[in-house]
Formats: sequence, C-alpha cells, structure tokens
Amino acid sequence: MIPPKFEYLAPTSLAEATAFLAAHPEEAKVVAGGQSLVPVLKLRLARPGYLVDLGRISGLSYIREEAGTIAIGALTTYAEIKESALLREKCPLLPQTAAVIADVQVRNRGTIGGSLSHADPSADMPAPILALGAELKAVGPKGERRIAVENFFHGMFATALAPDEILTEIRVPVLTGQRSAYLKAARRATDFALVGVAVRMRVGKNETCDEIAIGVTGVADKAYRPAAVERALAGKRLEPKAIEQAAAAAVQGVEPLGNIHGSAEYRANLARLYVARAIAAAK
Repeated sequence: MIPPKFEYLAPTSLAEATAFLAAHPEEAKVVAGGQSLVPVLKLRLARPGYLVDLGRISGLSYIREEAGTIAIGALTTYAEIKESALLREKCPLLPQTAAVIADVQVRNRGTIGGSLSHADPSADMPAPILALGAELKAVGPKGERRIAVENFFHGMFATALAPDEILTEIRVPVLTGQRSAYLKAARRATDFALVGVAVRMRVGKNETCDEIAIGVTGVADKAYRPAAVERALAGKRLEPKAIEQAAAAAVQGVEPLGNIHGSAEYRANLARLYVARAIAAAK
C-alpha cells in the first residue's frame, strides 16, 4: 500500500527536532532507520501530518566505553552492534541479540533507539535492554533526563517519552565475569519474536546462580522481567530440574497475548520453554 500524505522534515540538530515536536505534539512522528514506522505507514495504521527524520543529526551513532558503562547512540544500527568488538568483548548480549534480528537489510538500517522508542511488544531489542538494567537518555526542549529501563516501557507502542522528547542514548553495564544468551522463537528466521528471552547471570562456585536478570519479549503487551523466575534461581545450583521449576513462573504476573500467530496459552508455554533454554544456554 501507499502511505498517506505527510510533510517531511530533516532537522540537522536535536534542538530543531524537539522544537518542532513541541509545536506539533499530536501530528508529528519521528523516524530513525524507518524499519518499524514505514511498514506501519504503508498499512495506514499511522497517519502523521509530519515525519521528522533524524538521519541528518550528527553525533547520535556511536559505541564507546565511559566510566565502567558502554554508551550507545540511539542511531546506532543493529549491524554496528552486531559487529562491535567492544560489545562482543564487554557486553556480548547485545551482539547476540542483534545477530538474529530480521535480515541483513533491516540490520543495516534499523536502529536501537528506533526499536526501543517504537516499543513493539514483539521486538527483540527490549529484552536484552531490560536484562542489562540499561539507562536511557531522552532530550527535549527543557533539557535531558535519564530514564531507568524498568520505567521506560508503558505498554503496546507506549513509552515514557514525552511527545516532544527524543531518545538519544542507551547505557549498559560492562559484563565482567558474567554470562549471557538470547534465544527467540519465530515462525521464520526473519520474523518478530513469538517469544524472545535474554539472560545475563553471574555463576559462582559449584554452578550456583549468584546473580541473574532476564528479559522477555513477545509474550505480553510490553517486554518484562520475570521476577519470580529470578527469585527462584537466586543462590541455587543451576541444575536442569531447578531451571525447569523456576521457568514455570515465566508468565507469572503478566497476561499473555494471543493472535493469529499463536494463542495466549501457546505463548505462555513457549515462554516457559525458552526461559529454561536461555538460562541453560547462558550457563
């Protein structure tokens, strides 16, 4: 299908972009790589009066280590994350996830900031960002603010970003001595996740779980942390039976969604299965 008509803007600074968003809070949409928004426009599920393209704003694509954390610019592509030597060494969970997102074309254009801002409940990237306990930086006309990732996702296509704010940076920890994995179930290799599970953990002597954080996507109306699973494994030996018993709580406290690709019950079963598999893969 052909998108509805809109006015196209290509600001060259964040100040210009956020000022325009502030002036048109109900009519403007931000586009980064376009891999999420353009299909929605084509289906006419969104009809913005203005499209604000961030592609000409410099300084929003980078991966660098700063004060014990890794800062990632919002316009950094999945391909850049996948190939980053710094991330592979010090935060491999993100390259592990980026490697299984869609296809080469999407990875070359899609951006981490665009994915998180769009907040598709089946997107891959929110799961590792939650498991990493990331901090996100948003910039608006009134300045910048930091948002803890646990407060960022509000629901389906809804985030903590104000209408005049733009996500500019994601900060994740250096995973010294930790292990990680991302596994997903999808109809085809290039599809969104029916269920995606990211795990990072610290394993102690005798294979005990000294620390664990899990992010789950594709199941509910937003990505989430299955806190009951994390509590059940804390301090326990990571034996198959313990992992299986803990994974039984993968959807505790959330309402699984059903659609043409799978019922709520099917997604709940997949969540339990893939939480257990991801933990086993990480250990």
